[in-house]
Amino acid sequence: MTDVIKKENKLTKVKAPIVEALKKAYENPTYQFHIPGHTKGNGSLPEFKKLIGKKALSIDTTDEFDNLGTLHPATGPIKEAQELAAKAFGAQKTFFLLNGSTAGNLALAMGLTKKGQKIIVNRNCHRSILTGMIISGAEPLWLVPNRFEEWGIWGNVTPESVEDMLKNNPDAGMVWITNPTYEGVVSDIKSISAVCKKYNVPLLVDEAHACLWNFNDHLPTTALKLGADAVVHSLHKTGGSMSQSSMLHIAENSSLNVDAVEKALKLLHTTSPSLMLLASLDAARANLDSQRGRKQLERAVKNAKYLRREIDKLEHIHHLKPDFGYKTDITKVFIKDDRLSGKRLESILEIDFNIEVESASDAGLLVLSNIGNTRADMQYLVKCLQKIDQSHYSDICYLENKKHMPMLEPVIKMSLRDAYYAEKETLPKEKCIGRIAGEVIAECPPGIAVLLPGELITEAHMPYLVDYETIEVIK
Repeated sequence: MTDVIKKENKLTKVKAPIVEALKKAYENPTYQFHIPGHTKGNGSLPEFKKLIGKKALSIDTTDEFDNLGTLHPATGPIKEAQELAAKAFGAQKTFFLLNGSTAGNLALAMGLTKKGQKIIVNRNCHRSILTGMIISGAEPLWLVPNRFEEWGIWGNVTPESVEDMLKNNPDAGMVWITNPTYEGVVSDIKSISAVCKKYNVPLLVDEAHACLWNFNDHLPTTALKLGADAVVHSLHKTGGSMSQSSMLHIAENSSLNVDAVEKALKLLHTTSPSLMLLASLDAARANLDSQRGRKQLERAVKNAKYLRREIDKLEHIHHLKPDFGYKTDITKVFIKDDRLSGKRLESILEIDFNIEVESASDAGLLVLSNIGNTRADMQYLVKCLQKIDQSHYSDICYLENKKHMPMLEPVIKMSLRDAYYAEKETLPKEKCIGRIAGEVIAECPPGIAVLLPGELITEAHMPYLVDYETIEVIK
């Protein structure tokens, strides 16, 4: 069905099948003798019900009821919503994901890789890619991107580095790239894709932080249009859907085994999927693909440009610019203060100005210009940064004892899967130097591994492990 939204005296038709199906179910209530057991909130804690609202609990249901369709296999409104999403993002096939883009990465690993297969992966990949390889038994070959040492973050992956890896590892079965980085640094996916095609290997792109790119010309081009075979998008991160909801896209001309990916997803997904989360994906796609959503995205771009212009006027505070051979997503503004660590700057903004940022690392912090932010939001942030720039804040020593962005190249002694399933013991971290790690340690955000199973633990790891008293190691 079609929902009509009036905005600035203009009518925009937005089709959102799951949203409409939930609305119809809400307006035509039934006597429920099925899950969920709270039965439209009647069995919920009153304080919780008051907090989130009776209506939200009334539409908290799962598939197979009220003609809402099913997720696996996709039927009814869910199937239609996934088809509309594929069209909007330019994909051959789109799967709705519960459990975030993690579920998509796990499905790609389970469905498309096998035990012992070598996969070229960038060092700053998300932990879910490692988890997928632990499950499948595939083995990562580490591609080390550029480092932006002054900013304390990983940079772009070059096509030349991908080609070198493929030349030196002719048995590699796939290239799996993260783009953009968490901080918005963009790699040349078009050229990387050409390299992969030259060597006849598929290219997967973890594009979790770039679901907006297909809906605004001021943003980079999505990998779905640049030759990638599969892409994951975290709609909940920047696209407007509810937390935990994402999408997995198979590209138009991809020759990947789509059926294998779908079967893996069926193994991974809950058998009681939340229709609220699925509806939020449907709604986010419908909004982004509408006139209203595109205006919101244009505002987000303009707000980001405004923030960057104002930061350029400051003495001590700076933002990451694409001025040495790479591109950025303009809506991701990485900021640093010459005098302060990123964690200290984050604490000042939060404690003194009631501002929460996306994340902070050793050198700086990340601010997102979201589709839901107003110009007033940005003006307040600018005003606060101006005050900080003119003030004499000091750094706090204890914040300097911990490092937050893993920048080490792993020394691998065992395969991921063998190490994860090996007999292990738990030791105080100081006694683990020289031992082989048996677990994944990766703090979110950004979810980049400090340690992975099979990696040699060294003294250099210790500053990243301040919050850990013990580590699992191979016995």
